[in-house]
Amino acid sequence: MLTLAADIDVLARFGRALADPIRCRILLALREAPAYPADLADTLGISRTRLSNHLACLRDCGLVVTAPDGRRTRYELADERLGHALDDLRTAVVAVEADRACVDADEKGCC
Repeated sequence: MLTLAADIDVLARFGRALADPIRCRILLALREAPAYPADLADTLGISRTRLSNHLACLRDCGLVVTAPDGRRTRYELADERLGHALDDLRTAVVAVEADRACVDADEKGCC
């Protein structure tokens, strides 16, 4: 059982990052390879402004970092283990029954 506030905070930040489908798509794209914001925006089909807001959230959560590259800034996962964690989480979720939804989904606005 998690009892340390730091452990709980880490999981909460990870959950907050995964709570938005665009941030999930960004993390999955960065799992494949580091990328520049303009390229990510084009790949994901979203505006650079919208992407910038999501990248800021992911940076604040500690999941992505920037790497200066001349006059450009490249984004990458903060730790390669995050890519493995995303894969593990994705396969674990796929293993859950696909037709199963939360009982309170409509009431709570989740799932």
